[in-house]
Amino acid sequence: ENTCTYVRRRKSFSVIWFSIYDVLQYTFYMAEEEKKESASWRKKTSPRDVFLHLLAIVTLYVSAISFGVLWFQYINILFPDALQGGDTYYYYAGRYESLRWSLASLVIVFPAYLWTFWFLNKNYMQNPEKRNLRIRKWLVYFTIFAAALIMLGDLVSVVFNLLKGELTVRFFLKVFTVFFISGSVFAYYFWDLKKYRTE
Repeated sequence: ENTCTYVRRRKSFSVIWFSIYDVLQYTFYMAEEEKKESASWRKKTSPRDVFLHLLAIVTLYVSAISFGVLWFQYINILFPDALQGGDTYYYYAGRYESLRWSLASLVIVFPAYLWTFWFLNKNYMQNPEKRNLRIRKWLVYFTIFAAALIMLGDLVSVVFNLLKGELTVRFFLKVFTVFFISGSVFAYYFWDLKKYRTE
């Protein structure tokens, strides 16, 4: 019995030892593969990729802000606030000045965004792995995060003004403008992530 018990113990220890060895070997193998994959991604991320993705995001932000300012000024002109001197020359002069700046920004920056967006999508069609570039994932997730925060802040302002009893057509139009812009950005990039399963 002692001999049989000894043999069984030796076999069990051998099984455990080889199991641990296999797990460690597999772990080291996966670590090496991850290092190789990370190195390959770093090699594939060229300065041009960084420039184009940064340009796309910056022009998107500038276009979104300019579009929002443009509509805000239209709302201020159509629904002037008497408390801010809505019937004075300086009130309208300031609004028209902001309107011209936002319109000029849209005329220049938005076409740049459209071109960059088109060029990147063309590049994605030729090289699908480019969608998994680290800089792209960081910028896309940050954009979704920022858009979600803006929408939440917009809804908080609606509830706050509702509780204060200060809801006006002017306020609702501005809230809708902010929600429409941020919601459009959020919806598109979230759809893009789901469609291409970017992790």
